[in-house]
This record gives sequence, C-alpha cells and structure tokens, in this order.
Amino acid sequence: MKITDQVWEFAEPLVQACGCSLWDVEYVREGGEWFLRLYLDKEGGVDIDDCEAVSRAVDPVLDEKDPIPESYRFEVCSAGLERQLKRPSDFERYLGEPVLVKLYRPRDGQKEFPGRLVRYEDGAVTIEMRGREVTFDKAEVALVRLRVEF
Repeated sequence: MKITDQVWEFAEPLVQACGCSLWDVEYVREGGEWFLRLYLDKEGGVDIDDCEAVSRAVDPVLDEKDPIPESYRFEVCSAGLERQLKRPSDFERYLGEPVLVKLYRPRDGQKEFPGRLVRYEDGAVTIEMRGREVTFDKAEVALVRLRVEF
C-alpha cells in the first residue's frame, strides 16, 4: 500500500474528529527534503487553529505507525481556494465551476486552458471555453485546479 494511502486511512477519522475533512495526502520530495502534507477542507474555510488541531492529533499516530522510513517534514494546510482536483468525486462536486487545465505538452501552442468544468468521464476532462466545449484526454492532463474569478 502506498504511503499516502496508509496515512489517509488512519488520518481521515482523526481529521474528521477535529471538524474538518481530508482533501488530500501528499508525499513529495522538494529541494532535497521529503514532505508529508495533509490538505484539509471545512465548510466556511480552514484556519490555523484547524491545522494545529489536526497536526496535534495526527503527529503521535504517525510516530506510532511509522509508515515512512526516511526523515521527512510533516505539514498540515488548507486545500486552498485554487485546490487541485484529483478524484472523480472532486470533479463531480465542482461541475460548472471555473477551472484551469494544465497539460504536459502544448496543444495549439498553449499548455494552460481556463474554462468551466462541464464533464469528467474516465479521466477525460471537458471544459467550456469561450463558448465551445474542449475535451482533454487523461494522458495529456498534468493537473486540473479550481480557478478563482474576480
């Protein structure tokens, strides 16, 4: 089982007990260091007190279960307004919302496409952009994130 899946499994009930929901678990190497990050969501928004409460609840369980052999930094943060959509349920929840689709390789000379999320089927993402629908295959999409419009 992947580290992120293991952490999700034991962290989710602890996060919920703190009044939040677990949006994502990320284990990444940045600048020569490993980071384990929990991203939180909550109706009305996540604040620093929520992050602290979750950190205090999860940290001792991480020490006990020890799912990561190397040293790492543990961080708890808000998923943010421009959060990345990863799971099918994320896409379903935000249908009709503004998103930014980033591609691995340029299409028609560009790699970023802003629009409204219209559909998500088997990894393919369809957005409405300037009055027309554009579909991106799963293999070409690097990430999809929410986009804040002012």
